[in-house]
Amino acid sequence: MFEDFIKDRKNEEPLFLSHWGNRLDRVTAYNLVRNACKIAGLEEKIGTHSMRKSFGYHHYQQFKDVIILQKIFNHSSPQITLRYIGIDQDAIDYSYNNFIL
Repeated sequence: MFEDFIKDRKNEEPLFLSHWGNRLDRVTAYNLVRNACKIAGLEEKIGTHSMRKSFGYHHYQQFKDVIILQKIFNHSSPQITLRYIGIDQDAIDYSYNNFIL
């Protein structure tokens, strides 16, 4: 479904447009996400920043490449990126202790 949505779009072209055909600003995007969560009955505080962090978490789970995420998020260190996406020391320790060659 997403592939059909982005077909023939350029990288710099916005995915979502306002009623006036302009790129959505961050406040409008935030309000749309908050309203959708309210309609869905979600009481958690979810916003566009939550989506950014979730993207990072799932990207890391799929590719295990913190350096790419560090560059995407423009963070100064891999440790900041890991903390930002919620990969805590327990998960790192578990992975390290259970790794078998």
